[in-house]
Amino acid sequence: MISFEITDGNFSFKMKVLNALSTVLDPELQVNIIDLGLVYDIIVLENSKKIEINMTLSSTHCPMGAAIVNSVENCISHHFTAYQAIVNLVWEPVWSFEQITEEGKLQLEM
Repeated sequence: MISFEITDGNFSFKMKVLNALSTVLDPELQVNIIDLGLVYDIIVLENSKKIEINMTLSSTHCPMGAAIVNSVENCISHHFTAYQAIVNLVWEPVWSFEQITEEGKLQLEM
């Protein structure tokens, strides 16, 4: 699960981004990308007004990958109008079911 250091000067802002991203659903599973454990890091570049999202997908061949990335970009643009969204798909560490939060497991009835 993603976590931030409370001493990070952007902690509060990152938490707002995290909350906004929790509205982005995986279209196939109907569980948000935060509870699925797909988001690895949120980087706020205040000087250039960019929010970088380092995230993964359940597989490199995820059929809804482009839709999820588009939804993340739209979410950031909608909630943080002064910022540009940059989504970096990363494949390390490889996503696994262990990354799903307890809430996500409940939603998936696991």
